[in-house]
Parts: sequence; C-alpha cells; structure tokens
Amino acid sequence: MLRSKVYPFLNAAITSRFGCGTTFFRKTTPLDKLSVHQCCALSTHSRTLQNEQPKCGFNTSTTPNQLKELKTEAPQHAPTFSAPSINQFTTRSHNCGELRISHVGQEVTLCGWLEFSRMNKFFTLRDGYGTVQCIIPEDACQKFNLDQLAFESILRVTGTVQPRPDGQANRTLQTGEIEIHVSRLEVLNEAKKRLPIHVKDHNRAKENLRLEHRYIDLRNRELQQNLRVRSQVIMKMRECMINDYGFVEVETPTLFRRTPGGAQEFVVPSRKPGHFYSLVQSPQQFKQMLMVGAIDRYFQIARCYRDESTRPDRQPEFTQLDIELSFTDREKVIELIEQVLKKSWPYSDNPIRGPFPRMTLAEAMERFGSDKPDTRFGYELQNFTKLLGTQLTMPAGVRQQDFRAYGIVIPAELAQKLASGLKKSLEEIAKKSNFCKFTQSQITADWSTGPIARLLGKEPAEALCDQLSLRSGDLLLLGWGKRTFVQNMMGRIRLAAYEALEARNLVPARQSHAHNFLWVVDFPMFSENEETGQIESTHHPFTAPHPEDAAALNADFGDNIYNIRSLAYDLVWNGVEIGGGSIRIHNSQLQRLVLQDVLKIEHTHLHHLLDALESGAPPHGGFAIGLDRYVALLCNAASIREVIAFPKSLDGKDPLSKAPVPISDEEKRIYHIRVVE
Repeated sequence: MLRSKVYPFLNAAITSRFGCGTTFFRKTTPLDKLSVHQCCALSTHSRTLQNEQPKCGFNTSTTPNQLKELKTEAPQHAPTFSAPSINQFTTRSHNCGELRISHVGQEVTLCGWLEFSRMNKFFTLRDGYGTVQCIIPEDACQKFNLDQLAFESILRVTGTVQPRPDGQANRTLQTGEIEIHVSRLEVLNEAKKRLPIHVKDHNRAKENLRLEHRYIDLRNRELQQNLRVRSQVIMKMRECMINDYGFVEVETPTLFRRTPGGAQEFVVPSRKPGHFYSLVQSPQQFKQMLMVGAIDRYFQIARCYRDESTRPDRQPEFTQLDIELSFTDREKVIELIEQVLKKSWPYSDNPIRGPFPRMTLAEAMERFGSDKPDTRFGYELQNFTKLLGTQLTMPAGVRQQDFRAYGIVIPAELAQKLASGLKKSLEEIAKKSNFCKFTQSQITADWSTGPIARLLGKEPAEALCDQLSLRSGDLLLLGWGKRTFVQNMMGRIRLAAYEALEARNLVPARQSHAHNFLWVVDFPMFSENEETGQIESTHHPFTAPHPEDAAALNADFGDNIYNIRSLAYDLVWNGVEIGGGSIRIHNSQLQRLVLQDVLKIEHTHLHHLLDALESGAPPHGGFAIGLDRYVALLCNAASIREVIAFPKSLDGKDPLSKAPVPISDEEKRIYHIRVVE
C-alpha cells in the first residue's frame, strides 16, 4: 500500500526574493556548492553533487517521426532529455533535469528521489533526467523534519522556480542557475534507513554488490545515460531500416532445435521425455528462410544465446541488430551498414563519414597481428622472416612453409621510461602462445656481438640493426613461430606495449570516439581447428565462397581448401569487432557439398533449410551488429554490463535473482529430468 504524507507549507506560491512580498535570506552555503569532502562529512549517504558530463556525452531532444515514435536528434549543447511528452500522463509538470532560468516564476511539480538534505532547509531531488535543488522557506521548516527522512525516499514537490542568488549558481549543474522554493511536499514512499548500496558517482560499491541490488544501482547517472543512449540509438536504427530503406521487422523464434558445430547452446527441456529445445545462437536459419519466403528485406532487434564463458565484452544472452536482404552482394551490404551507422550516430557535432577503409584479413594479420586491428596507433609488426628465418630455432611442430618472424621496435627515449613490470607482462603473453618463441632485447653499442648473437648470429644481427636503423637504447620485441600463432602473439604484445606507453603518457592517448572504422574482408572460408586439426568454417557453414575461388570448392579440394576465400566481412571500430556478416550460399547442392564433403557434418538437422534452398532461394546476404558491444563503445563504458539493465556477472550468474537455481523434484518429474552429479 502506498504511504503518502502531505505537507502543505504555504497555500500561496512563495514570492520571489527579488520581487515584492516576503523575502528570506540564506546565511549558509548552498547544498550543491559544498565540496565532496564536506558532503561526506555530513553523512555517509552523501554523494558528489557536481554534475560532471557523462562519459558518453550523448545529447537528445525529441520530435515525432513517421512511426509516431520519438525521433532523436543530437544537439551540440548541454544534454537534455526534456520534452512535453516525457511528463505527459504523469503527476509531475516537469522532470528534475529540465528547469532553466527561462522557467523562473513558474509553479512546477516534480517527483523523484531525495538525494541529499542539509539543515532541514536545502535538499536535492533526483530523477532519471537530472537533479534540482529545492529550498524550504524559513517559516515552513518546522512543519517537516527532512533530517529524519531517509535518503532515496520518493517525494512529490510543488513550488516556484526562482533564480539563485548572485554568485551562487552552479555552472556544472544543468539546473544550476535556479532552485525550487517549496510550497508543498508529499512523501510518496519512504525508503528504509540503511540501503545496501549508495547512489553516488565516486567510490561506487563493488560490481557484484551493485548487480545484486541493480534496482538501486540503475539510479546512477551514468547507467541512466547509457540506457537512454541505447534506447535512442536502437530507435534511430529501427527508424532508418523501416522509414528510409523499407525493411520489415520480423520476430523469429527463440526456442529452436540444437544446431551442432557452433557455439555451445542452452538446452530447454520439454514435457516430452527425452526431447529438448535449444535457445537460438542467432536467427541465421530463420532469416535465410525468410528470404526464400519473399520477405526480401528483413531485420529485427534479436535476442541471442550462447552458453559460453562471460567476459567484459560477452554475455550469455545478448542483443544484435540482425539484417538480411535478397538480390544483393557484398558491396551493397557494406554500403547499407555504413548508412545505418551514419544515420543512427548520436554525436551530431562529430559525425562519421564513409566509405570506411577496407583491409584484407591477410594484411591485417601481417601488419597488426589481429583480425580486428586497432589502427589508432602505429607500432606495426615488421616481418623479419627472410632476414632471420634460417638463424632462429624452429619451434616444435612448425613446418618451414608456416614459419614467420616479426618484430616491433620501441624508440630509446620511450623504452627507458617504461615500467620494469612490462617485461614480465610480455613474457606472460608469450607463455600462453603455442608454437611460438619470444625475446626482448635492449640495443647496446656492442649489441650484435652480445647475447643476441647467440640467438641470431652476428651477421644477421648486424643486418637487422642496419635495416631498422637501431640506436642504442632501443627496445626490440621479437617473436617467431607458426604464422597465425606468432601473428596473434605479436598482436597482443603490440597492444600491451602501447598500453604501457599510454599509461605513462609517453604516447598520444587513443581517443575512444576516434573514427577508425575498418572493414576486414577476404576471410578464408575454412580454417584448421587448433586442437583437433579438423576442417571447420571460419565464420559459419552457410557463408558463400568468393567468386574468384568458387571453382576450387569441389569434392576433390585437397590441401587447397584453406586458400579458398569467403564472402564474409567484419566491421571493426577502434580495435573492437562490432559486427559481421556474409553473402550466403543459396544453392542447395553447394550447401550440401560444404556440409557433407568438406566439413563432414551430419546435416539431417538442417533438412528444413536445405529443402528451402531447393524451393527457389534468391541470392542473399546480411549482417549483424552486436548492440551491447557497440553501445558500450559509444558510451565509453568499461564493460557491456554497463549498458545492459540486468546483466549477468562474470561467472554467468544473475546476482539479483541468484539464477540459475535448483528446481523442485516435482518440476524435475514434469520435465523428465534426473540430475547427474
């Protein structure tokens, strides 16, 4: 039952201190002008009241669009979410973040959480849109004791907007030029005295505790901003797909059947003994069948599930913008995605422009040691295979044709300022890399005759020194071994070395919103599994071969199978893969050949898709943008958990509800489940 207390301070609106009528004077410091330390000294519940700009810097206003939804624009000035529609159908007249000097003299009603109070006179009210300072008149203070009211209690406040006294405006707060002179206050719901976590910007509780009490943590300004950015970006994407390009939004099933060969799937029991559903990894098969069904321009904001270990950029359940269209090719899909990103980009003062540059996978691995290269900085890998290949000891299990050697040079003026712990960090990276060896060597005057000569030989060391114009004090990071393995190792070492330089302000810091978008193309259609040595799809078995290599894909493929390129393409932003797609196989005979002869996958479970391809399937292709990862980058969030309302923890569990949890014996009986320890 809702508890409500009404405190009518004054029936008439409080008159302005600058006009005629009653005037009261403040002899104390305004609440939001106190320092952080002063606020903390007053109460352990206090939070920093200076309204610093949120990380993402996303500014929005609202106007109607063709879908009769809210259309987001991104003004270049201070962020605000205020609009008449935000307060419509509520008991408030305004939200706590929208009042400005232009509202002076207006009587307003606000609803929100009691953020902080002082001297039973000043208090701040907070909602999802901002914070505003309120003042209780001197002659009304005795009517209500704010000091006894727990922070985070829900209030409804009615009062008059007034300018702050000269010199007391808070320029860091959106509402910092005004304050509310309270005439009526209602306690809609009183919070308990000791909350498990506090809503504050600094020194926040540990993540697991915040996830356990996410309903409180969500009040944090940064999370509020992130979720609103996410909503606005998705809305713009949806508007673009429907209004601009005529796509049809189709919801596809979540409960499906097991699809062997991909990521581990979540199994869902049914009441039929021994029969199970699986949660879909993606709508891949459904969207291909939609193409067969003449839904030639499909999209959805799709929920996907994979039973994999959780990481900062991965969750067991995730969301993607899923797209598929018929009668297309790689170039047209790439152009579409660039247009969608440009039209949904939230920063009007820093727009992105296309077309994005492209790089083959082979070039990305050769230059950056990664299939998702961060091109915001240099320190590219240098190939020393021809120079050193006959001198270096070949790691066990590496064939001569697969052998590669790469190096990175850090200049002396930077190397001498690096932390001593970097050497150990780089060695740890090397230890985790199979079929590779690694060394780091400081250049000295007699370097070519020193310890490096035992590794490389005197003449190759001198040749390397001349080729790179090495100087005394330079640091050489050298790795060698099996091509793909040593490329990946050196790619990780490149990142670790630059992060170490960046941490000491020795190199330019990478900008989170740098426009380093990059298409990576020409992936191999098939790869060798590192553990089993078996052939597997680099992306998925429905990816079409590159037209120039298609003839080589036949029943007698031999060792040439790994040289066949596919029509897959990934989109990378600042070293993070934010999406991927491909042109699909639309010929049933070719699809059967890939499944049966190349991958040797039992494909009876795909009869529905194969039958569909035989029913007149148009050429088609698509793409999926990982929305959690993309929005996290937009918001400059440390983890995708910071842009998801109710995420799972690092161990894949839900701290809020404690799921997964045991089920009762009766439920086990209904679903024919027996637990095996």
